[in-house]
Parts: sequence; structure tokens; C-alpha cells
Amino acid sequence: MHVLAAGGTPGIATQLFGSGLIGVREGLETGIVVMILVAFLVKSDRRDALKWVWVGVGAAVAMVVILFGAIHFGTSTVTGTAAELISGIASLVAVVIVTAMVLWMRKAAASISGHLKADLARALAVGPFAVAAMAFFAVGREGVETALLLVGYAENSAGSTWPLVGLLLGIAVAALLTVLLYVGAVRINFTKFFRYTGVFLIVVAAGILAYGVRALQIAGWLPGRSTLAFDVSAGFDTSSWYAVALQGIFNLRPDPTLLQVLAWATYVVVVLALFLRPLAPKPAAPAPAGDDKTSELPV
Repeated sequence: MHVLAAGGTPGIATQLFGSGLIGVREGLETGIVVMILVAFLVKSDRRDALKWVWVGVGAAVAMVVILFGAIHFGTSTVTGTAAELISGIASLVAVVIVTAMVLWMRKAAASISGHLKADLARALAVGPFAVAAMAFFAVGREGVETALLLVGYAENSAGSTWPLVGLLLGIAVAALLTVLLYVGAVRINFTKFFRYTGVFLIVVAAGILAYGVRALQIAGWLPGRSTLAFDVSAGFDTSSWYAVALQGIFNLRPDPTLLQVLAWATYVVVVLALFLRPLAPKPAAPAPAGDDKTSELPV
């Protein structure tokens, strides 16, 4: 199920770029969540609770690693029609969750800092376990999205480990950026960053959706396997830069079925329209006294 129809594996640079950008985007989202929690505790003179935040963060990271390993290596041990079926369902689940998270972040970006602080204040009143649980769910939500997105993305990489390497490099860059943001060494226009990378993730998710449709067609769960929308394989140089980019990053192939093209186009048009539509303006609320610098973050 990991073989490219047009032949060959996407180039290393392409795999690193695609998964690396995913790592930076998702890692920075997670890093900002952790930064808000840590800054709130430091500002509130509750450094004693920091260890429980890290317990929750560590547990969330462990859960994400286990989830990714279970899905990725579990599907790798299955062959034939069953493999296509599992791969197709996993891809569709990934698309649903990633879409929901991207659209949710679009709405919640402006107020997530306040919500996190309020939740953490309530957790502090309950006790250490509540603080750890709050950090676990806040970070785990982002991590699950990352794991599912990478599994779907890596399906088109012929079993290569380079997407995982790219993801880890992207997360390392995100961690460095988070530290620099916390100490005030750098500033990022988060509105533009998450808007542009959100568009990128939507196009990547559309490719994963198309891949899942093809897998379910091969498994016999969807019709139209032999009905191609077009076939440009004869003039499609699989070693060219554009072929490597289209296949490696966006899961696009030279001989898609009609159902694949319809699914891809419908998803891109509908989800991009939802993602890019203007948000309704909200009345400005007075900033609470003593608020810390994280209130300036749009996430």
C-alpha cells in the first residue's frame, strides 16, 4: 500500500520539507500552549505547580508516540486488501480530525490564551492531578492531530523514514522558536503564520483524502476504481521536481480516478472557503489587571 503508482519514492528533500513544515506548525501550536501555561504559573507565583504541568505534557507526548506507532506500524504489518482498507479508513479519520482542528483553531486563536489561563486557575484550585490532567488534554489535543496527519502524509512515502525525520526536525525548530518567544528574543506574526500554514495543511489533507478514496476503491468499499478522470502518466516525468513535489507533499498522482478528483476538489473548495471566510468581529473586553505578555498572543 506504500508504492507510488507512477514509480519511485518522493525525494528526500520533498519529504523533509512537507513533514518538517507540519512539525513546525503543529509543534509551535503545542509550544505556545505550554508557554501560556508556564507563563501563567510563573506570573501567579505558583512555580510549585510547574512540575505537574510537565507531568501532563510528558504523558501527552508519550500518548502521541504510542498512537503514531500503533497506527503506522500496525498498518505496515497488514498486506493485501485488508491493508488498503485499514489505510483508507485511517486516512479518512486523519482528514476529519485535522479539518476539525484547523477550523477550530481559526475560531479559537484569539481567545485560547484566556481560556487556558481560566482552566489552569480552576485546576490549581482542585489540586496537582487536575493541573497535570489539564496540561495533558491541552497538549494531547494538538499531538493527536500531528500524529494522524503525519500517518496520512507518510502513506505516500513508500515506507521511508524521512517524513518522520522531517517531523522531528520541524518540532525541534518549533521548540527553539517557543523558547525564543518566551524570552522575548523573537516576534512572529501568528495571524499570518497560522493562516498560511493552515492553507498548506488543508491542501495536504485533500491529498490524504484522495489517497484514502483510492485505497477504499482498491479494497472494494467504494466504486469507480477503473474510471479515471485523466491519465498523463505517459508525459509525467516522475523524477522531475514538480512530480516529486506533487506526489511527495500533496499525494497527487498522474492517473487519479474520477471519484478521487471530485473528493479532492470538493474538499479544497469547501474547507478553504470555511477557513478563509472573515470572522465576525467581537466586542473588545477590557484586559484584566496584571495580565502577562501571553495575552498579546493570538492563540
